[in-house]
Amino acid sequence: MHNNSRGRVAEEDGNQEEAELSEKQKKEIAKWFLLNAPAGEIQYVAKDIRSVLDDDNVYNAAASEAFPSHNKSHLLSLKLPGKSEDVLITSFGEINENEYIEPRTAQVARVDHVKQVCTEVRPATDEELPSPYVEDYRCALDAEIMKYVGEAYPKGVCSVYCARGKDVEEPGSDFELVVVISAARHSPQNFCNGSWRSIWNVEFKDDVQIVEVRGRMQVGAHYFEEGNVQLDAKHEFQDSTLFQSPDDLAISLTNIIRHHETEYLASLQASYSNLPDTTFKDLRRKLPVTRTLFPWHNTLQFSLTRDISKELGIGK
Repeated sequence: MHNNSRGRVAEEDGNQEEAELSEKQKKEIAKWFLLNAPAGEIQYVAKDIRSVLDDDNVYNAAASEAFPSHNKSHLLSLKLPGKSEDVLITSFGEINENEYIEPRTAQVARVDHVKQVCTEVRPATDEELPSPYVEDYRCALDAEIMKYVGEAYPKGVCSVYCARGKDVEEPGSDFELVVVISAARHSPQNFCNGSWRSIWNVEFKDDVQIVEVRGRMQVGAHYFEEGNVQLDAKHEFQDSTLFQSPDDLAISLTNIIRHHETEYLASLQASYSNLPDTTFKDLRRKLPVTRTLFPWHNTLQFSLTRDISKELGIGK
């Protein structure tokens, strides 16, 4: 009996050891939490995860993988050191894992993803910049988008990148620009954070003299005062316009973007203003046919036993 008992104890200890998470599993779990942190909150999540893990090696491995992806997906904007401009952390401006181009000033920022700061800046090389022909279109569109974002988004940041065909020197070939707009409002002291992200692919099709536009918009919000409510709304649009001169086309494209973003924002506002009468109403018990509320102040007028008996036909 004694030997059997010792065997069972040893087996239970072995099972407990097997149940212990491996470092790889811990890293993946930590990485998941970091990647899914709401806008503006990853540093708070990281602090808690580091404390829970109590293992700097596992935390650093998770953070080094999660932060770059999170920063790019949330279109994080960072101040360029010694300058007034911001650089957007996006795959469209990515030179390598830690370097991102700021097209407007032709600067390349080196980024510390985990600390979320720019550490240094260098001039972009000719190979990293589009040709003069493409740059004319990029620059004209950037100027119009800047005006629009300045009017529409408090603290909004935007950039226009050349995503394809940056070496096109003259008419006759296709190329593609990408408009990236990012606006965030972080107010953790008031238990709320929010962000707007939109990406517009602008495809120049020279053979048919058409410019096709594809837009993706994403709105996120997080309220966490005595609760946890998150919004993650996404929408896509398509449109097109005629191939024109850089300045005329920039105005036309900006009007398209303004129209769709304003329309989408209005639809969001309308749907949320109707929540009490639609979605929330469907979540709770409907009123009876008489449309009268239950008189909690005078429940004696009801006999539950009598009503149930009548409903089920009991006692007949």
